[in-house]
Amino acid sequence: MTDGYLLQGRAVYGESIGVLVLNTTFPRVHGDIANARTFDFPVRYKIVTQATQGTVVTGADKARVLLPHFIEAAQELEREGVSAIATSCGFLSVVQEELSAAVSIPVATSSLLLLPMILNMIGTRKVGVVTANASVLSKRHLMIGESVSHDRIALCGLEDCPNFRSAILGLPASGTSGFDINLIEQEVVTQCKKLKQDNPELGAVLFECTNLPPYARAVQKSIGLPVFGITHLIEMLHQSGRMRAFDGDC
Repeated sequence: MTDGYLLQGRAVYGESIGVLVLNTTFPRVHGDIANARTFDFPVRYKIVTQATQGTVVTGADKARVLLPHFIEAAQELEREGVSAIATSCGFLSVVQEELSAAVSIPVATSSLLLLPMILNMIGTRKVGVVTANASVLSKRHLMIGESVSHDRIALCGLEDCPNFRSAILGLPASGTSGFDINLIEQEVVTQCKKLKQDNPELGAVLFECTNLPPYARAVQKSIGLPVFGITHLIEMLHQSGRMRAFDGDC
């Protein structure tokens, strides 16, 4: 099997997933989408320099203004040989259609693509969507159409959590002193506990924010529910293009 080696004529091989990354400076801890150690396979990163938290996360549909830059970066990743593309911000779901049409490989702009699947898996129970900023997460971001009742979605925003707000969103917050992974974890767990308390019929949690997977285990332990996020989607994309071999034995 050549795996394209003789046909493509590229300088670098073996990176199955490409990730479009916002231009941020906060630490990307193990478990974060922009920490390469998060995945057990090679990942190729492309920073979209025009895109920051302020240009994507702080206003509904702001990502659309930056679409040409994301398309250019996605096309570069495709030329560099990745087999699928993801992004480092769930709010980019609003450009899913345009970005996926701009390349010939699969594109997953957001973990919110998992939302219809999760809703179908948990009967009539609710999905808790934990987002970086609930105040600007629109129905369009959720990508579930009018056939699904939005009453089954319980939003949980982190925009008012001081440590998350300061470190991740880059917004003013009193009483904080930089990035503290333990304090951010406490805030995320506290918000998810409240989410479950306010929604006894909750069946699962979905992290919209790609910076939240480092705290998924703590959330699972605290509320006892399935937790989904961008890492699950990327692992699925990787398997779709690099399926492992089976020996065929029973």
